[in-house]
Amino acid sequence: MAAGYFVTGTGTGVGKTLIGCALLHAFGARGMAAVGMKPVAAGCENGKWMDVEWLVAAGNVFAPRALVNPYALIPPIAPHIAAKQSGIDIDIALIRQACLELQKIADVVIVEGAGGFLVPLNEHEEGASLAQALGLPVVLVVGMQLGCLNHALLTAQAVRAAGLPLAGWVANRIDPEMIAFDENVLALERRLDCRLLGVLPFEQNADAGKLSVRLDIEGMEPG
Repeated sequence: MAAGYFVTGTGTGVGKTLIGCALLHAFGARGMAAVGMKPVAAGCENGKWMDVEWLVAAGNVFAPRALVNPYALIPPIAPHIAAKQSGIDIDIALIRQACLELQKIADVVIVEGAGGFLVPLNEHEEGASLAQALGLPVVLVVGMQLGCLNHALLTAQAVRAAGLPLAGWVANRIDPEMIAFDENVLALERRLDCRLLGVLPFEQNADAGKLSVRLDIEGMEPG
């Protein structure tokens, strides 16, 4: 498949959408056509799926919403449960085809996973199955808080067990009171065995465009 990255995280609410949007801004600033994709979105607010809205706004390529977000589920719960309640079976082959269509109109596609890497999508497949089907290098977002070391190392292990390369990781400070923050970042640098793309500070209402300059995407460009 063409250039792109699969953004996963150490869990829900760790900043995958923020980093996905920041990557879109960063690639766009380098003159590339960049589009975001949220294959499965769960949680509707006033008729909108905000993760999808933010990704669309951060990209610079117009794409049909059906390709950007094939599955929009209303309840803010695990995707396989939300889909079952709606009588929907999430089809990874359909998502892969949508991603292929996006790659025809963009230089780089940033795909944001749902929840953590192993979150179930249907009765038999997880987020890892989707990442494998897309075959994209993975960017790991680590929500920096107590317990993140174990979560980050387990997620990296799962990504590699799925046969996918880790393109890099981002340390996103989601707990402003985290003790020994720098020491935790250093511990992960030594153990994750992949590139640290950036360390993002805690910010209320963070601006992905401004934070994009903190990401080091040198060498990640397509071609």
